[in-house]
Amino acid sequence: QVHLVESGGGLVQAGGSLRLSCAASGITFSINVMGWYRQVPGKQRELVATITSSGSTNYVDSVKGRFTISRDSRKNTVYLQMNSLKPEDTAVYYCYADGFRDYRYWGRGTQVTVSS
Repeated sequence: QVHLVESGGGLVQAGGSLRLSCAASGITFSINVMGWYRQVPGKQRELVATITSSGSTNYVDSVKGRFTISRDSRKNTVYLQMNSLKPEDTAVYYCYADGFRDYRYWGRGTQVTVSS
């Protein structure tokens, strides 16, 4: 079992920055890929960024050059640094972790609101 807790969401003006954190606890040695999704009410959840245990990263095109995902294996924490935020980045951001046999664990989500 893996438990994920996100933090760092909030309200920011367009052009501003936020850093999201996701701390994992439990059977963390089983985790391979971690990442972030986001969801706007009435829309499908969108994959934002991923990072593997070896540090390989991937981003959705809309955040490339603005968002950076990183991982601190000692703290079992993944971060999402979000710069140059836009109103369209407003969403609930969910952390996830793929564990043993690719079972996916989810955090409860953190709200990010970008005002214009």
